[in-house]
Amino acid sequence: MQIYDNLAFMNKYIQLLKTETTLRKLSTVQLIAYFGAWFSNVAIYTLLLNMKVSPEVVAFTAMLHFLSGIIQAPFSGSIIDNMNPKKLMLILVGIEIFTTLFLVLVNNLSDLWLLYTLVFIKMAAASFYFTTEMSLLPKLMGGEKLKKANELHSIIWSLSYTLGMAFGGFVVYWFGIKMAFILDALMFVVAFLLLYRLEIEIEFIKSKESLKEMMRDSFRYFKRTPQAIHLMLMHSFVGLTAFDALVALMVDKYYASIIATSLALGLLHASRAIGLVIGPIVFGNWINNKRLVNVFVFQAFAIWLWAYLMEDFYMSLFASVIVGLFTTTLWSYTYTLLQKNIESKYYGRIVAYNDMLFLISATITSYMIGFFATKGFSLEFIASLIGFGFIVGAIYFKWILHTQNIKDAKN
Repeated sequence: MQIYDNLAFMNKYIQLLKTETTLRKLSTVQLIAYFGAWFSNVAIYTLLLNMKVSPEVVAFTAMLHFLSGIIQAPFSGSIIDNMNPKKLMLILVGIEIFTTLFLVLVNNLSDLWLLYTLVFIKMAAASFYFTTEMSLLPKLMGGEKLKKANELHSIIWSLSYTLGMAFGGFVVYWFGIKMAFILDALMFVVAFLLLYRLEIEIEFIKSKESLKEMMRDSFRYFKRTPQAIHLMLMHSFVGLTAFDALVALMVDKYYASIIATSLALGLLHASRAIGLVIGPIVFGNWINNKRLVNVFVFQAFAIWLWAYLMEDFYMSLFASVIVGLFTTTLWSYTYTLLQKNIESKYYGRIVAYNDMLFLISATITSYMIGFFATKGFSLEFIASLIGFGFIVGAIYFKWILHTQNIKDAKN
């Protein structure tokens, strides 16, 4: 019976794509762009490990993937609410094309400054694009359609992550790091052309307020709508799953002697992303506000299982699937909760601040992974500590439900 329910649930996504033309085309662009992004990620970490860099460098590079989004968030939301979304997204994809292509110029340790710069700018554009798209979705649809669109967005991200990491690992292994960067840039070119041909039919009214006044208005809105702040903090807990630095250190410590670095990175990320894809299909109909507490607890136990099995490569692949199983559900449901509980006027700004908190969480996680590893703490301990963070999240959300008026995401 559960199998039939899951098939029916998948059919809802298919029907949504059939009836919502703009969403279907946006999703296609998203699939290609995100797929390309993860090609670069495998190549970047393989390049760093080949250079024999320290754990601090690996962790700092992981931090840069998120740091740029934090810095730009205070003003990016105001720009989104004040600029045509298609024009803005085209500019951002164009930036990703050139920053990805220039990564081929990184060859040795003396070029780390260039790597840092390109990663910072590339991820700033990627983060800006993501925020723009997520603030656009509530303007295209609402209600159950919006919830399904968010879930579909997270599934596409996970599918791109799976295929990008897996194929990226094999491409780096067979053709080299530079070829991965070139292919990545070409994928962004395809995404740019598809986006250029897309018609986005929404009413866009350019605000007469200055960016400074829009930012002030946002803080006034937070003051009278405290549940928005709580929901943003809830979503930020998902940033604890920023495992890139941890996975790279695992490969270097435990698996480098039995499998090529690029293949190990690709397979570990791909196995976790399999769980990311399956999660919403399994839990999408089941999840609601009260059950979200349970999902936070499940995520904690999944990470603890991963920590226990970490030294064994093949068991770690299995545990990675379990870890990914709950992450996408947490991400998509907490995002939908925020969208359902804020005014449409503030979508761009609130989503930008929401992403800022998420990226701060991911940045701190990446930094702490490098810090604890450098101080001699085991990778198993670091993973266990991350798992405990989700127990804190479960307790916090239970408190929110008792003290705040939160609309259910399904309503």
